[in-house]
Amino acid sequence: MDLHDCTICPRNCHADRINGQTGYCGQTNEIKAARAALHMWEEPCISGLSGSGTVFFSGCNMGCVFCQNYPISHGQTGKIISPERLSNIFLSLQAQNACNINLVTPTHFIPQIKKALETAKSNGLSIPVVYNTSSYDKADTLKELDGLIDIYLPDLKYYSPVLSKKYSSAEDYFFHASSAIEEMVRQTGKPVFAAQDLSWANKNENDYSGPLMKKGVIVRHLLLPGCAADSKAILRYLSSTYKNDIYISIMNQYTPVPSFLNPHAYPELQHSVSSSVYDKLIDYALSLGIENGFIQDGDTCSESFIPPFDCSGI
Repeated sequence: MDLHDCTICPRNCHADRINGQTGYCGQTNEIKAARAALHMWEEPCISGLSGSGTVFFSGCNMGCVFCQNYPISHGQTGKIISPERLSNIFLSLQAQNACNINLVTPTHFIPQIKKALETAKSNGLSIPVVYNTSSYDKADTLKELDGLIDIYLPDLKYYSPVLSKKYSSAEDYFFHASSAIEEMVRQTGKPVFAAQDLSWANKNENDYSGPLMKKGVIVRHLLLPGCAADSKAILRYLSSTYKNDIYISIMNQYTPVPSFLNPHAYPELQHSVSSSVYDKLIDYALSLGIENGFIQDGDTCSESFIPPFDCSGI
């Protein structure tokens, strides 16, 4: 992984990031992050009772037009830190009883994150590490993380190259994302769960007290307005390819953010997904025999679920 000539991700920008050039992700060789804190809004087996120790990295190699985290994905927010500081952040989150270390949008910083994880593990990091990604990753790059990542939390955003080109300028998205997920499953194997330690918790009756994922893959898919047919194609692919060797998280939380999303260029994305359309997709998943999955209830399509990117914990 030569950051003098960066080809970490499928964009193959060839930017000399060591000398300050930026590629599609908008980042140089220096790690930039916008938040490190306990996060409660992941799948229950990831967040648990205490929260997932989440580090939100700045920059992104996808650039989806509907991105809810626009200020960080476009690098407008964040703080420069060293790999040594990142390692200490991991250990600090572990000391706060984090269920895991959750790396959000990490693709463009893989070499630096690898170094930080190796340092943290040598200094006592023992909780699982989650790689939380758009999946626009190269399988060969992910092989560099083999043995360091316990849980992969990839998106599978699109099946159609027309949609992936229109909304993410990535016509080859499915080719790379499906190959990346195959590598993730190879690394982790079938899902493994273990009971939470509840001895310290002041839990409410509605809090999740079930087992936590310790190893495995959860593939996320966000249902977009007008894209139900594409969502069905994705579910068919995942079901036929992986059966019950992965979990699938079917999400209804699409939230149009008017300040970032161009209403004239993308009028079809100016509204959330109706509950009836989402329910039909869930029924379709059940008809495929999908058993290992997560669904969302209630008002998840709200900007209140987007955390403040104020450099807390960085």
